[in-house]
Amino acid sequence: MRARLAGIAFAVLLVAAALCVAFLSTRFGWQHDFSYAQRSSLDARTVELLHRLDAPVTIVSYSGQDAQLRAAIADFVARYQHIKPDISLRFVDPDADPAATRAAGITIDGELDIRYKEHNEQLKVLTEREFDNALVRLARTRVRLAAFLAGDGERKPDGKANADLGNFGALLTEQGVRTMILTLTAGMHIPQNVDVLVLASPQVPLAAPVVAEIDDYLGRGGNFLWLVEPGQDMGTGALAKTLSLRVLDGTVVDGAGAAFGIGDPSFVALTKYPASAITRDFSLTTLFPQSAALGVVSGTQWKVQSLLRTSAKSWTRLGPIPQQGDTATIAYDADKGEIPGPLDIGVALSRLSPSPDKAEQRVVVIGDGDFLSNAFLGNGGNREFGQRVFDWLLADDALIDIPDKGAPDNRLRISQRALGVIGLGFLIVLPLLLAIIGGSIWWRRRRA
Repeated sequence: MRARLAGIAFAVLLVAAALCVAFLSTRFGWQHDFSYAQRSSLDARTVELLHRLDAPVTIVSYSGQDAQLRAAIADFVARYQHIKPDISLRFVDPDADPAATRAAGITIDGELDIRYKEHNEQLKVLTEREFDNALVRLARTRVRLAAFLAGDGERKPDGKANADLGNFGALLTEQGVRTMILTLTAGMHIPQNVDVLVLASPQVPLAAPVVAEIDDYLGRGGNFLWLVEPGQDMGTGALAKTLSLRVLDGTVVDGAGAAFGIGDPSFVALTKYPASAITRDFSLTTLFPQSAALGVVSGTQWKVQSLLRTSAKSWTRLGPIPQQGDTATIAYDADKGEIPGPLDIGVALSRLSPSPDKAEQRVVVIGDGDFLSNAFLGNGGNREFGQRVFDWLLADDALIDIPDKGAPDNRLRISQRALGVIGLGFLIVLPLLLAIIGGSIWWRRRRA
């Protein structure tokens, strides 16, 4: 009886202990990542960033009924929810609610719309680095100021016309960048609190005092975005000289666009980009209509990096360009002075800032302003590339840099001969060996 009571008491205590452990597991948790480089866990800088966010984060994923895609997105966001529980995620089927999808400006399946306080970001590439940088931009503590020059036919950051930049200006506002229109009349100067000055494709020649003021702004260490158009000098030769650049004559044509079904040779489509801080890990296709090529003058004091480079099938066309549907053909003509590709249509310049308040001065010059216009902003990765340009000009590119956590052995590379040997071993050698062992055991037992 004593032994039976001891057994019952042990069973009761064991069940009670299990119930206590189960209860405590709902209140306290512990986990450890044993994967290589802790690639299944968030980086320490990500955790620090999440702790700094003092408001809920709402994520809307515009994805179809693909269960695998939704599960991957949910698993990705769950790692963030473990650190910050007030991150919410919901899914919207673009086919079931096309109106909401169009209103949000969604272009690909699985795109995320991230909202924090009064700002929002859209994310096409789902990586820890891209997601963290989106949160960093949403949590900007200081409103950045981008001044768009006006008065000479430039593209307007609040305009609704196809050639204007209204949609991109609204995107900057949503990301905490305030845009203002600046007209430089006689005696006016560019304000000191301007973070980025934008000269977007003027249509009439700039007055000499305006060019002088921009040149003075560059001399003070100001950051600058210049959108150039082919065949339009507009009195900006002094600016090009200050930046040690030269806008080449003609319009860039690229035969590589035929692979994308582009009939107009003056439309440049890019899928590969030179290595730079702006183009790092960027793989989306961008479209540039009517581009001008840029050349770098020797002896420059700027550090120049190519951002956008055309294919070897491109050149600077000096004559007329056939329109889509025209049966006329064009070819490279060296006798006319046309320059063969590859050609740079976008460059980034940087140098030690002349201003004591800044460490580095940054300038981006792109030989096309249409790619950010209302008519072309939604094409491929135009919007994302423009956003990257502004992030770099605002010096937001180095806030979060998550290193690659990929394991070195996540892919097994086996030659065809090795695969044949392995297959022979598993299909013939191993079964034959097992049959021999089994037969020998049977024979020994029978003799015994």
